[in-house]
Amino acid sequence: MTSAKTILVTGTSHGIGKLLALTLASQGHNVYASMRGIHGKNAATSAELSQIAEEKGYRLQVVEMDITSDDSVTETIGKIEATHPIDVLINNAGIMFVGISEAFTVEQAKFQMDTNFYGVMRTSRAVLPGMRARKQGLLIHVSSNAGRIVVPYFGVYCASKHAVEALVESYHYELAPFGIESVIVEPGPHKTELVNTAPAPEDTACLDGYGAYADVPGQLLGHFKQMFEEQTDLTNPQNVADTIAGLVNQDGPRPIRTTVGSDFGVSEINNFAAPIQKQLVDSLSGE
Repeated sequence: MTSAKTILVTGTSHGIGKLLALTLASQGHNVYASMRGIHGKNAATSAELSQIAEEKGYRLQVVEMDITSDDSVTETIGKIEATHPIDVLINNAGIMFVGISEAFTVEQAKFQMDTNFYGVMRTSRAVLPGMRARKQGLLIHVSSNAGRIVVPYFGVYCASKHAVEALVESYHYELAPFGIESVIVEPGPHKTELVNTAPAPEDTACLDGYGAYADVPGQLLGHFKQMFEEQTDLTNPQNVADTIAGLVNQDGPRPIRTTVGSDFGVSEINNFAAPIQKQLVDSLSGE
């Protein structure tokens, strides 16, 4: 492993984020595990992580941070930077809206984007000044296969992940002169709470206009839940945590995109698009 790093992981109250925080801490890294409500709805998880860290001697600290709040992000990251400059930011936090795309209200879509897209912007903007000053850093963004393909009934979620991929790939090129890498991890379906907590559309009048088709998204979610109950290696969220930890420990350069699990052809899309994208970037840089 490379030398121990100070790492901030967002969205560690459950699923991949929780596993990732523990995995990185077990490898000797100094981990800040962020989540909302550490004294409220996530108090039990916060206490669990803190207890594990104490028992095993991990350098893992749970911190309160709401990625939808400018003030929360600025305050939390500022406090960390004051004592332990952040080497790695892992943008993992996210939510997944599932349903008839037309029936999601604009307010719902704004909330989806505020969490999945603007949340990434907030945290990245907060850590990047320090990274640029130090001429080193690593940003790892947890996207999804849905960031490269479109799944019916996941339209609002896909839109947020497509937006993330565009932004953070731009970071990849723009931050390279400062010794900073920005890379993307694209998991396929994994057994996390996203499926169980997926918000549904609120425009019931619109849903009525779809008749029996309005039931299809629920059936699709049921298919995923059944697949997760089979507990195959492909859907084990620890695979994602291990892949991300591998990127953290890897000596650069790292690939812009890394898929994990069933990719539904995303690797093929990435391989096809990469030389086209490189040609464009090279032409703009005069190479």
